[in-house]
Amino acid sequence: MNNQATFKLSRFNRELSAAVAYAVLLLLVGIIAPLFFSAGNLRDLMLSNAPVLIIAVGMTMVILAGQIDISVGSQFAVCSIAAGMLAKSGLPMPVVALLIIIAGGLLGSINGWLVSRLNIPAIVVTLATLVAWRDGLRWATEGAWVQDLPVNFQWFGLGQTAGQVLIVTASLAVLLAFVWILRNLPGGRAIYAVGSDAEAARLGGINPPNVTFSVFVLMGALVGLAALLNAVRFSSIPANTGIGLEMKAIAAVVVGGVAITGGRGTLIGTLIGVALLGTIGTALTFAGINPFWEKAIQGAIILAALVSDIALGRLHRLSFNRA
Repeated sequence: MNNQATFKLSRFNRELSAAVAYAVLLLLVGIIAPLFFSAGNLRDLMLSNAPVLIIAVGMTMVILAGQIDISVGSQFAVCSIAAGMLAKSGLPMPVVALLIIIAGGLLGSINGWLVSRLNIPAIVVTLATLVAWRDGLRWATEGAWVQDLPVNFQWFGLGQTAGQVLIVTASLAVLLAFVWILRNLPGGRAIYAVGSDAEAARLGGINPPNVTFSVFVLMGALVGLAALLNAVRFSSIPANTGIGLEMKAIAAVVVGGVAITGGRGTLIGTLIGVALLGTIGTALTFAGINPFWEKAIQGAIILAALVSDIALGRLHRLSFNRA
């Protein structure tokens, strides 16, 4: 019984560690800079991190399956520019939204096909597509921003308040939907199984290449959705948008407790990771600290999360062997 209780608790050690770190951060900020908790600042934080959360949900699926995708920033840029161009062509916004999600899924399917069918390592494939999509977009646009967007593009034509509510609600809906999928559907359990041991999953009747292909397609589709929700917040779309986004998503997933080797972790942990890393920069500004330290602090947190992951894994194996 004690071993079972210890095992159940150990399953959530990573999420608890991230939650404690976030609580400590909020406590310190509350003491040093209480204005951080103003309604306007909290609203801006949720809006700016909503697209990151959606992409982090997709990245969680990819990493749980034992893969990685570092091309999401370039996919985000392609989908953002495409959304603006389609809107300027006169298409209704629901059609634009559908086409951009499909476009993102197609970009993800290229990664998925190369990884799952040709067995090329995901880090190699997505590094190549990161460069290809970014440079291809730079060539196609010559670095020009998409401007003079139609009135119904910004905030989906709903007005700022309703548009903001829609963006935050959509990101939380995506999170909750995939929490349910991972817990209740065979496909969700297959992702964990393939990430834990692909050969054992195959012997159990799961097709690992199909699972791998599917998570990359899901990743691309969610990038498309995130790009659209981010683009409608502004009156123009820069061609260099999305730079560094892949690192934000991967960092949030790892800090939230998802094992970088796959097979372990939860989307609730990912949510905590997004909130924690997304808060640091703004918290430093309100505390009067040079924002230059944001990346250094994020790097230290990521390194601590990775070290903790290794240590907890060794402790779990030691406890299991003793039992």
